[in-house]
Amino acid sequence: MKLTHEKVVQLSHRIMTAVEELDEMEIFDEPNTIRQEIVKNLNDLLLEEEKIDATVRLRITSQTRTIPEGGAEWDILHRKYYADELRKLGITLSPPRRA
Repeated sequence: MKLTHEKVVQLSHRIMTAVEELDEMEIFDEPNTIRQEIVKNLNDLLLEEEKIDATVRLRITSQTRTIPEGGAEWDILHRKYYADELRKLGITLSPPRRA
């Protein structure tokens, strides 16, 4: 999911506010400097996510038969391949909790 620049900046403000409220942390840099680093890190993560999604889509479209996007099979493969790509990066997803 692509976030607009405005949403990323809004998230950075919220993260910075949450960090400032922590009693366990002491901030030595200017809050705006830290917030700008948060924006950079969020943008880097979003770019990485786009690369992963492109890789997953390529794997799905390279199947011997056509799998229509939006179908159940496409969704299952997308989740599986996405988890595989994250696992390559050392990230594991836990299954969603059932209510």
